[in-house]
Amino acid sequence: MRIVVCTKETPDTAARLEINPDGTVSWGDAPLVINPWDEYAVEEALLLKEQRGATACTVLGMGTEATKEALRSALAMGCDEAVLITDPALKGADTLVTSYALAQAIRKLDDVRLVIFGRITTDGGTGQTPVQVGRRLGWNILTFVSKIVDLDFTAGTITVERMLEGGKQICQSRLPAVISVMKGINEPRTPSFMALRKAQKMPISEWDAAALALDPAITAKVKWPEVFAPPPRQGECEMIEGATADEIAAKLVERLTAEKVV
Repeated sequence: MRIVVCTKETPDTAARLEINPDGTVSWGDAPLVINPWDEYAVEEALLLKEQRGATACTVLGMGTEATKEALRSALAMGCDEAVLITDPALKGADTLVTSYALAQAIRKLDDVRLVIFGRITTDGGTGQTPVQVGRRLGWNILTFVSKIVDLDFTAGTITVERMLEGGKQICQSRLPAVISVMKGINEPRTPSFMALRKAQKMPISEWDAAALALDPAITAKVKWPEVFAPPPRQGECEMIEGATADEIAAKLVERLTAEKVV
């Protein structure tokens, strides 16, 4: 009974996005780290393995050599193995291509009963990939999960608490399933120094398009032909003065009326 966690690398949340004159995006010297939302997904997978009897926890990512840092962070937290999907043909992939590659990799792994995502990524922020992966696998999908109430691998059921705009909802689903978890579902553990060193030496399997039998006809539908920074916002500040508060208020009302604000 395997649990798979899908992750990716994202710029540090303190990084500042910059648009270069040639239209490329730069995060400066900010390091790439595991997507912060995915830390909650990794932690939840580890807790389920410890408490619910899953036999393995695999972390899966798609990208380049830089993605290995995110995978090693998950290994340091306690995941058993890591798989990187990497191929030049996947450059510029949108969520449709990404979800296709992830779903193919999940099918290649044995006895997967649950796939866990963080709710969103801090760079793209679409939240579409978990739903698309579940749809491609034909599995039940539970999003915005704030608590796993019960998980029974033997009975093949999962019960979760979902966050809604106006409250919470309890849902039960059959396994296998794909879920995306909210921030606050747990408190991600901090790997020890020895765990970090051990993770640096652990092997990471690499699967390319051929290994996953990816159909080359499935290509990105969303592309970014041009990236540009919006013009800087400009404004003027006018100070309204008066001898009393009433006089200042009257002048303000007169000015707003003249500008047709009120």
